[in-house]
Amino acid sequence: MSVPPIDRTSFREAMARLGAAVNIVTTRGPDGDVGLTVSAVCSVTDDPATVIVCINRSSRQYDVFKNAGLICVNVLSHEQEELSGIFAGKGDLTMPERFARASWHRMSTGAAALDNAAASLDCTVNQTVDVGTHTVFFCNVQAIHLGGSGAGLVYHGRAYHQLLPKTV
Repeated sequence: MSVPPIDRTSFREAMARLGAAVNIVTTRGPDGDVGLTVSAVCSVTDDPATVIVCINRSSRQYDVFKNAGLICVNVLSHEQEELSGIFAGKGDLTMPERFARASWHRMSTGAAALDNAAASLDCTVNQTVDVGTHTVFFCNVQAIHLGGSGAGLVYHGRAYHQLLPKTV
């Protein structure tokens, strides 16, 4: 029995109803730091600590990520909503201008880690798999920086939302 293909518009609407953490992923290329906002990040296993990051191959920064072999996943808090927009391309700022909007530090791989991120996962890329329009980067976590435990930032229904921490 043949199954009809899924309508792209319906699929996108369904995915808009799936809340996702907002992250800025960074790497280092020949011309310096590069970063972009992604919500397609997921843990794979804790032994060894591994996450996946999905990046659209049509992104202007894609080739730098593909060639660098390292990625830092910076999990954003609700205070960084504006920064998320900037790294998503709002304002069409250059990479140095985007990075100048926040404070960063380096961990083991040398990729930029956001000083006040909820968490930063500094990773080396172990494997990549092309699926449709995206590449899935399997990333081995080399170092972790845990920031404050404030409210998280999620994207749901094509809008940002604040997740409040659990009170005891």
